Amino acid sequence: MEGYRYLLDVAIILLSTKALGLATRRVQMPQVVGALLAGLVLGPAMLGILTETSFIHEVAEIGVIVLMFCAGMETDVKELKESGKASFIIALFGVIVPLIGGFAVAYFFNKPELISSDASCNIFLQNIFIGIILTATSVSITVETLKELGKLKTRSGNAILGAAIIDDILGIVALTIVTSMADSSVSIAVVLLKIAGFFVFSGVIGILFYKLYKKWSETSNKALRRHAIIAFVFCLLMAFIAEVGFGVADITGAFIAGLIISNTSRSAFVASKFDTLSYMLLSPIFFASIGLKVVLPKMSVAVVIFSVVLCIIAILTKIVGCGLGAKVCGYENYQCKRIGVGMISRGEVALIVASKGEALGLLGSNFLGPIIIVVVITTIITPILLKIVFKSTPSNEQPSDYAGSNKFAEYDESVRGMREEKGVWK
Repeated sequence: MEGYRYLLDVAIILLSTKALGLATRRVQMPQVVGALLAGLVLGPAMLGILTETSFIHEVAEIGVIVLMFCAGMETDVKELKESGKASFIIALFGVIVPLIGGFAVAYFFNKPELISSDASCNIFLQNIFIGIILTATSVSITVETLKELGKLKTRSGNAILGAAIIDDILGIVALTIVTSMADSSVSIAVVLLKIAGFFVFSGVIGILFYKLYKKWSETSNKALRRHAIIAFVFCLLMAFIAEVGFGVADITGAFIAGLIISNTSRSAFVASKFDTLSYMLLSPIFFASIGLKVVLPKMSVAVVIFSVVLCIIAILTKIVGCGLGAKVCGYENYQCKRIGVGMISRGEVALIVASKGEALGLLGSNFLGPIIIVVVITTIITPILLKIVFKSTPSNEQPSDYAGSNKFAEYDESVRGMREEKGVWK
């Protein structure tokens, strides 16, 4: 009977995320907050009803891949190209400022008289690594919130998406540099070559796929369901190749697959099918799984203080860093706030980086608890702050902030109408 436990787990997750999602909606908060809280309440950190099984982990991974694939389909490629330089600068500031902030906090607390560390490498590398953890950005929370608010295709939303993708690349580079200092078998040159190779590969595959897909779609206009299946296969293959073949995050491959599909004639139909798949199963499990990962260890007073300070620094450095980068690129003040807030969430990305560092001796066990707390706080606070900064619309707001094609306009309106009527969330 234990082999069928996953059926009960999924039922509990779907029901609890829906119930708490509606509860948070009633108090004017994004429903994704309720889904995150559901995982936290049901998981080991509180009630202990559910744990993250391999099944939940794998379905959650497909969930975030589909989420980023949908974000790619709903992104205006032209606007993304125009904001490419700005996205790089925003991402660069969004990596440098948190890196300095995290290093400074760790430098002050990582001392035997305050918090002892059992990491095998020297203290300087440990402090740098904590800074690198703070550079991570989990854009999946932001994407879901912006879709819920109907703001994903704004100029600010495009800048956040572009910066988040580049942020992942810069984070990989920074992580590789530090790990190469602790592990001589890691080559920086090889990693950089793989990253460059992935984008070259994506460009070539994108052109080939688009031409073949266009030719095929002209002969299969009546078999619309096949388009969704082919798109899903392409998404999964790009995610797999990115992660396994080039060492780039699988969500980056999925996002690029979505961008490629967005230029096809059947993109609106494909998006409608993925919308149903996502909100019925994949998204609830993904967001709940983040809360299920949280296991808080026992912490001393010094570690608790360090956790609080690290949370504050984690939030402020992303807002200041990315906001400053946006300001340098000529964005308005209200857009800078939106972009900065949209990059706050660390999510599962920071947990993955932290676990890798602990395995390599770059992170002491006493510092893992504070990192988990940072992940929880930044993940929950991001959708709340996003709603606040997007709700406060200045009188001089330019129409250009709502950039993008109208290709999904009719579909978006119908989906939003259904969600208003039925109270569903993705």
